[in-house]
Amino acid sequence: MGSGGFVCDFKVMDFAMRLHINGICHSYDQVEALRDIEFGIEPGEIVALIGPSGCGKSTLLSIIGGLLKPTSGKVLMCDQATPDGCLNPLTYVFQDFALLPWRTVAGNISLVLEDHPLGKAEREARIAEVLAQTNLADFAGAYPKQLSGGMKQRVGIARALAVRPAVLLMDEPLSALDAQTRILLLDEFAALFVRTGMTAVYVTHNLNEAVRLAHRVVALRRRPGTIKAIHSIDIPIDQRVEGMPELVAHQNALWDLIRDEAIAADKELDHVA
Repeated sequence: MGSGGFVCDFKVMDFAMRLHINGICHSYDQVEALRDIEFGIEPGEIVALIGPSGCGKSTLLSIIGGLLKPTSGKVLMCDQATPDGCLNPLTYVFQDFALLPWRTVAGNISLVLEDHPLGKAEREARIAEVLAQTNLADFAGAYPKQLSGGMKQRVGIARALAVRPAVLLMDEPLSALDAQTRILLLDEFAALFVRTGMTAVYVTHNLNEAVRLAHRVVALRRRPGTIKAIHSIDIPIDQRVEGMPELVAHQNALWDLIRDEAIAADKELDHVA
């Protein structure tokens, strides 16, 4: 099944939620995962988190999203104006789609609305809105087993948009997809971010994804995860295209930042295995 991408005919640029990650430290028992993480995220900014395996990227995302309480430090939400009808300011897009196989596309989107005091008409209107935005209207009655991987991830995006979030938290959302689908969805994510002005934190191992989507890239060292560098990309997102020399240069610069860390982490993982 195919799709023409995200329509994204809505605007959420009139809100302002700034996030400040303030001295975050976290340990699992005796293992120190994160140490003294501090940076800010501006409204409408896309921040990518990169680093070697085990550096704490997903842990940090869970802390930002409130799923995990840090050992110390805080995530501060400043200027907390949110989009009209926002039901959940911080909303996840998961790596594994997390779709319920016994629910249709529309039913999976409805899931995030059912604990909120919405009338049937408003709930159905929201579902129809995000189905249209993601070009899934023709697939509302389909079940996950009938969808390709790319289509399943579009359902995940539609489900996240249904709560009209202020900040989208994305944990390697393209890692389970083939290369062609990944490129197509990268373009669609870029269109989503440009047209909505949405804020996002995007965890990835893929440096191409980071330079394609992010305004700034936070590079973490291996465990305990600390900030090695924050790399800015000043090319407007809607002017970035796959393979353009300027993006390749940024990608090479990021690899130079994390190469030694990635090699060391890989050897550690091999040794443990």
